[in-house]
Amino acid sequence: MTYRFVDTHCHFDFPPFTDDEPASIQRAADAGVEAIIVPAIDVASMARVQQLGERFPALYIALGLHPIVIESHRDAHLEQLEAAIAARPHKLVAIGEIGLDLYRQDPQFDRQETILDVQLKLAKRYDLPVILHSRRTHDKLAMHLKRQDLPRTGVVHGFAGSLQQAQRFVEMGYKIGVGGTITYSRASKTRDVMAQLPLSALLLETDAPDMPLNGFQGQPNRPEQVARVFATLCELRREPADEIADALLHNTRTLFDLPL
Repeated sequence: MTYRFVDTHCHFDFPPFTDDEPASIQRAADAGVEAIIVPAIDVASMARVQQLGERFPALYIALGLHPIVIESHRDAHLEQLEAAIAARPHKLVAIGEIGLDLYRQDPQFDRQETILDVQLKLAKRYDLPVILHSRRTHDKLAMHLKRQDLPRTGVVHGFAGSLQQAQRFVEMGYKIGVGGTITYSRASKTRDVMAQLPLSALLLETDAPDMPLNGFQGQPNRPEQVARVFATLCELRREPADEIADALLHNTRTLFDLPL
C-alpha cells in the first residue's frame, strides 16, 4: 500500500535534483510524496527556491538565512528577505531554514542569535511558521522561541536531542522533524524520542540531499526516502500504520497550511 506523504525538508535546489527536477518529482510521487517543502539557506538560494516553487506544483518554499553560512549573511540580506516575504509568493509556507548551530569552530554565535531573532520577528509579523535548524543548541533555541512567542510556531528539523528537550519544544507548540537518523540502530536516543513523543507532534522529512538513510551511505538522499523513514517510524511506534500516516499528513497540512 502507498501512503500519502509530504517531505517537509528537502534542499531541492541542489544537485542531484538540479536539471533533473521533473524526473525527481515523479520518483517521489511514485513513492507517495505529494508535496515537498524546499527551504532556502541564503540570499542566492532564495531566488532559486522561488523559481522552483513557480515552476512545479508539488514544490512549496520557505525563505530564510541559515546559521551554517553565517559569514555570508549581511544586514541588507535581512531587508531582502523581508521584501521577498512581504511580496507574499503564493507557494511560500514558512520562514526557514533558520536557527542556531554550535558545530563549527567559529560559529559567530552572537551574530547567529541576532539574525535568528530578526527572522522570528518576521515570522510573527507575517504570520508564518518557522523551519528551525538546531545543532548543539536546543536549550538556547528554546529560550529564543519562548521569548518571541510565535503564534504559528513551526518545526525543529533533524532533531537529535533528548526526550526532555523535545518535550519542551512540543509544550511550546512546535513539531519535531523525523528523518533518516531513525533508520540507524545505533541512534537509540533519537529512536526512543520518536517512539515516545505524541504522534500529533511529528512531521516527516529527509533533509535531502544530506542525511542519507542506513544502507544508502555515500549516496545523495532523496525525497522519496520519506517512505522508508515512515516505515521505520511505524516499527518504533505502537499505533497502526494508517493512523500514523494520517496524523503525519494532518500535522503537516495544519502547520504549513498546505492545500493538499
